Amino acid sequence: MAFLKVLFVAIALALDVFAVAIGVGLRGIDIASRVRIGASFAAAEMGMSLLGLGLGGLAGRALGLHAGYLGFGVLIVLGIAMIVQAVRESKGPPLDLSRGWGLLLAALSVSVDSLGVGFSIHYIGVPIVVTLATIGVVSVLATTMGITFGRLLGQRVEASAELLAGVALVIAGAGFALLQALGIA
Repeated sequence: MAFLKVLFVAIALALDVFAVAIGVGLRGIDIASRVRIGASFAAAEMGMSLLGLGLGGLAGRALGLHAGYLGFGVLIVLGIAMIVQAVRESKGPPLDLSRGWGLLLAALSVSVDSLGVGFSIHYIGVPIVVTLATIGVVSVLATTMGITFGRLLGQRVEASAELLAGVALVIAGAGFALLQALGIA
């Protein structure tokens, strides 16, 4: 059951990675850029999860059992923010997401939701090493798939993938809170 929780969260986190990778893949990039992007996204996802884990430990001592609900609330808020962002249309010149500041911003933007996941790891009973490894592997796979299929799937799927990621995070946060309230998780 614990691994299924981790896998669900990793997939939910990877959907925005997939969406960004599709956008990058639309322009076509070389193998070195693919590796750089995959490594950057995975490192950002795992790093933010660790940061969230540290903050979650502090909050756990301060808030007791209610800290878990706060972490799940963060997931829900991040999911809603992703939904709002997916619904809005951004206009302006495209940023090169395969290197430099564009890559840094892309990696940070897709990893903010990992902060909330890290914050709630203590409360869903998932081993930290397994969680981080799963998040990293799924992130790299999502990046690879997104870049590979970018030319085929087009702009419409990119927006839908981010919307779906937001919905998945809202469901994950609410589902984990419900499971904890029922004493199942």
